[in-house]
Amino acid sequence: MMKAISPTEKLLVEVRDHIAVLTINNPPANTWDRESLAGLKTIIHRLDSMRDITALVIHGQGEKFFSAGADLKQFASGDKVTAAEVARLFGEAFEALAQFEGVAIAAVNGYAMGGGLECALACDIRIFETHAQVALPEAKVGLLPCAGGTQRLSWLVGEGWTSRLILCGERISADTAEKIGLAQEIVPKGQALEQAILLATQVAQQSPDAIRSCKSLMIQAREHAISAGLKSERTLFVDLIGEQNQLEGTNAFLEKRSPVWQ
Repeated sequence: MMKAISPTEKLLVEVRDHIAVLTINNPPANTWDRESLAGLKTIIHRLDSMRDITALVIHGQGEKFFSAGADLKQFASGDKVTAAEVARLFGEAFEALAQFEGVAIAAVNGYAMGGGLECALACDIRIFETHAQVALPEAKVGLLPCAGGTQRLSWLVGEGWTSRLILCGERISADTAEKIGLAQEIVPKGQALEQAILLATQVAQQSPDAIRSCKSLMIQAREHAISAGLKSERTLFVDLIGEQNQLEGTNAFLEKRSPVWQ
């Protein structure tokens, strides 16, 4: 890890020539919390200032999880102030990632749930391992995706599949993710990082100035179109906090029981 780039042990950063490799390192499930979210924003800004970095590869520590999303313990009390802070940090972190000046590649090496999938959605390219599964299950615990899930997923795969994942709570396989355009490639277990780095190497063979210009144009329409929706996500997320169904859903999940909705 290069401590000059990463301010937290929960995000390990290694620079290989023109490629930065970021490992989400918060076992057992590589969940996101205030420390790692603030750290991701800092890392992206530092990488943007390093003009020789043309690509960023993100993967999860271990073999099971890319990232299981937010640590739900942060919302178990129903405190709106805490929830608003976490939602803001999610937004700032993943919006910084989406606007990273180089090419961001997610090596999805396992489960990518909730905020884990939203992290991958903020990347430009997603490579899945065969056993990877993804979902946006927030409604099952009385919440909603607050870090771009309702906006970027719709942009990528359309409203139909977004409805299945968010409104029906469906979990999909790597094969389905590739079929709907969410995954750009599927590789055997343990090979996503290697393939992502190979792809990042192709990026490094091109003009970094041209890459930055192309990237800015490609994201311009998307980020401008969804900017209001991203803010509304966070507002409505906080509105749900502290309500009876949110408290029941979140605590039911933590207690490993089925929720009883009102």
